Amino acid sequence: MRPDTPAEHIAEAERLIRTATRYPEDQEPLLLQAAAHLELADARDRASSLYDQLLSASPANPHLIKALQAANLWEYGHEAEARALISGIRAASPADPAPWEVIAETLEAHDELTASEECFTEAATLLISEDTPLTPATTALLTGRHRVRRLLGLPHDDWDMVADTRHTGPVPLDELHDPKRIWALGSDDPAELRAEIARLRAELGDRRAALSRPFPVALLHWPAAELAELLTAYPTLSTEYPSHAVHLAGIESSLRALAASGTHNLGIVTASVPSYEAFAASEKTSPASPSLLAEYATTLAARGKATPWPPSPTAPCWCTSGKAYAACHGEPGRG
Repeated sequence: MRPDTPAEHIAEAERLIRTATRYPEDQEPLLLQAAAHLELADARDRASSLYDQLLSASPANPHLIKALQAANLWEYGHEAEARALISGIRAASPADPAPWEVIAETLEAHDELTASEECFTEAATLLISEDTPLTPATTALLTGRHRVRRLLGLPHDDWDMVADTRHTGPVPLDELHDPKRIWALGSDDPAELRAEIARLRAELGDRRAALSRPFPVALLHWPAAELAELLTAYPTLSTEYPSHAVHLAGIESSLRALAASGTHNLGIVTASVPSYEAFAASEKTSPASPSLLAEYATTLAARGKATPWPPSPTAPCWCTSGKAYAACHGEPGRG
C-alpha cells in the first residue's frame, strides 16, 4: 500500500534515506523521493535539509532540485528565499521542462498568476518548436499554461489550442480549467452538483495518476545469459521462468494488460544475478524466494533504473534483440 498518513510518509522517507546510503550511485533519485514524502508529512524543514544536501553534492539536475526547494520553502514561510531561487532558475533557462513546471505551479499556488503565466510561456518558447514533437513533459507545460491563462481570463492562443487537442480526459480541458466552475457548488440544482462532482473526480483522477507513483510500475527483465545463470544457481525459480522466450512474452503481455487497465507510468528494469544476490543479502532473504523478485524490481525502479515502456515503434526493442520495437515485441500479436 502507498503511504497515507504522516507517520507512514516519515517511515517511507527514512527507508529511502537508508537505501540511499546503500546505493550512493542512486542517491539523487532516492533522496528526492524521500524529500517528497517528508513534504507530504509536513516535515518541510527535513525536506529542505535533504534538498540542501543534494545541492552540495554536484547533482545531475540542480535546477529541478532548486525548483523543488523553492516550492517547499515558500510553503513554510521562506518566501524571499523561494523567490530568489525561482528568479535564478528563470535566468538559467534550463532545457528540462520539469523545473519550469515546478516553479510556474509554485507561483500559481501563491496567486502569482501573471508571473506563473509568464514562466509557463518562457518555458514553452524555449523548449517547444515546430521541429520537435511534443513529449508528456512539454505537454504538461502547455496544460499548466492553459489553466493559468483561463484563470487570468486571457483569450486562447495557438498553444492553448494545442493543449486542448492533446488532452485525452473525459472532461474537456476548457471545462476543467473554467474558473467559474466553483460557482456550481453553491447551486441548489442536484444535476449541476452531480456534474461538478464528475468534473472534480476527473480532475482529481488525472492528478492522482500524475502524483501517486514517484517511480514507474516496472517489470523485471532478465537477459538470456543472466536468466540462465539465475536458474542454474536457484533452480526453484524455474517455475517463475519456464524459458527465456516465455519470460519475454510475459513481460510484454503484462505491460499491455496494465496499460489497458488504465495504469500509466510503466517501465522495465534489467536484472543481473550479482545485483539480485546483493539485494537479497540486504533484505536478509534467500535469492531463491519468488516473492523477492517483485521487491527487487520495485527497488530498481525506485533507484531510477527503469526504462519507460512502450518504446517508440522505431526505437530498439526493450528485449535487446537489436530489432525495432514495432518489428519485435511491439508487433501486433506478439506478447
